[in-house]
Amino acid sequence: MERVICLLIGYVFGLFQTAYFYGKAKGIDIRKYGSGNAGTTNALRVLGTKAGLIVLAGDCLKCIIAVCITRALFSTGHPENIYLLCLYTGAGAVIGHNFPFYMGFKGGKGIAATAGLILSFHPYFIVMGVVLFFGTFLTTHYVSLGSLLVYAGFMIQMVVCGQMGLFGAMPQSQLYEMYAITAFLTVMAYWKHRQNIVRLIHGNERKTYLFKNKKSAEAQTEISGEDK
Repeated sequence: MERVICLLIGYVFGLFQTAYFYGKAKGIDIRKYGSGNAGTTNALRVLGTKAGLIVLAGDCLKCIIAVCITRALFSTGHPENIYLLCLYTGAGAVIGHNFPFYMGFKGGKGIAATAGLILSFHPYFIVMGVVLFFGTFLTTHYVSLGSLLVYAGFMIQMVVCGQMGLFGAMPQSQLYEMYAITAFLTVMAYWKHRQNIVRLIHGNERKTYLFKNKKSAEAQTEISGEDK
């Protein structure tokens, strides 16, 4: 029952679509511009760096808050599997972000929400996420590649840390459950990025730069259909 509750807590928080509401505040529907994706990268390209950072913060925070609530509710009564319950909450937030019912189940790709999960799950995971994403992004300017590598690293580190006993005296069956949830999130992320993967393979994935004027970003977004 606790698993279902945590999944629902995450899903409810994940429903807050920062890019969509920020776009509405600026008089546009973000889903009708650029890639049509209600996420950080599209907000950055269409509305500028400030918008991208606000959307990133909002989508991260909704997952962090959800995980913190789970810890407050269950850490005392279920200390032996609190990491499992937090992972369920994070998964719910990513699912809520990707598939919001009030938007026809068409949301973002869940990367910023996943960043919130990594930041709030365990300190050991933060270094991995920061190094993989920013190391890749700053050298290649491919947001998609950095995001995919973070998920691959998240999957690998989850298994390694679990087998090393980092999550306490957790039964092996629950560790396998955690691996399965992480694998599900990873597969979903790769599926959501399937078009990006094709473009990366063919060498025509669009690069993203943090500091580019809004008009230039909009012009390139309209001209290029590669992100659709």
